[in-house]
Amino acid sequence: MSLAMLVLLTQVAPSPTPPASWSGPVRDRTGTTDVERGTFSIVAADPAAGEVGVAVQSKYFAVGTVVPWARAGVGAVATQAAGVAAYGPQALDALAAGLSAEQAIAKVLEQDADKETRQLGVIDAKGHAASFTGAKCNAWAGGVKGESFSVQGNILAGETVVTEMARAFQATKGTLAHRMMSALEAGQAAGGDARGQQSAALVVERIGAANTSRERVDRVVDLRVDDHAKPIEELRRLLTIHERWDVLRRASQHYQSKDFAKGVAVLAAGLERFPDDATILYDLACYESLAGRADDALRHLARSLELQADFLPMARGDADFTSLRTDPRFAKIVPPPP
Repeated sequence: MSLAMLVLLTQVAPSPTPPASWSGPVRDRTGTTDVERGTFSIVAADPAAGEVGVAVQSKYFAVGTVVPWARAGVGAVATQAAGVAAYGPQALDALAAGLSAEQAIAKVLEQDADKETRQLGVIDAKGHAASFTGAKCNAWAGGVKGESFSVQGNILAGETVVTEMARAFQATKGTLAHRMMSALEAGQAAGGDARGQQSAALVVERIGAANTSRERVDRVVDLRVDDHAKPIEELRRLLTIHERWDVLRRASQHYQSKDFAKGVAVLAAGLERFPDDATILYDLACYESLAGRADDALRHLARSLELQADFLPMARGDADFTSLRTDPRFAKIVPPPP
């Protein structure tokens, strides 16, 4: 049995010059009023993939519990500075009711006597974004928005933080999560939060994901680093682990439906990115064996066991390799116990 299926069966469900496409800085304020947290974030959408998300870093404990909010098919929100967490779901409700991103911000702030201490970034599922930076947010505070994204921050080392985040997001290829992660890294490289680092988070939701996961939710990425000397580096490490396991998860859907050729395709693509991942190699060997591709299965199984000898006892009894057991090459790769 593939390792991914074993897990599924046992886990508990649980440049400073902006490009022409940018609309330019949203606001540059130099107020001196104290705020609760200095933060830089990005809200973004990939309409073609049906994804919306948020990535954030702050010199603040567990920023992922208060700033990022996302809802598949609706949009994403970052509520920060002297942020009110409740504004996240409230702004999403406003988007769901048909309001624009600008209108959603205006609605949540309309009765707020302290709105000039707030900062929000909002984007809808079609990629229309808006940002608000109150006049009393601590310098440097402001943002940049462009096609399908808005970046914003307060108590930053300077405007370059947000312009570099925007540049990186637009220049990076790949998934929405990967592009937002690159934006955070670029913001930190440009100076980040003037006070330093502490926590970071990354959230992505996708339309229809609930129909393809056992958990039946549309959240496809939910990663948090609550307290760390280098939270963005740690968040990147977690994202890489997540991406490896996502390859296995997507392939497992084809194991259950016995469409092993599709499973091979998913795992082979994953192996191109993670060529020395013993688990991907092992599962690929399982699918190839089941699909009648003995030569490929034996080659990938041998490499997997070379990288992870602890898999040998499992391989000895794995029914996925039944078709290989009469092949003399299998006995050399998977010798019987002494």
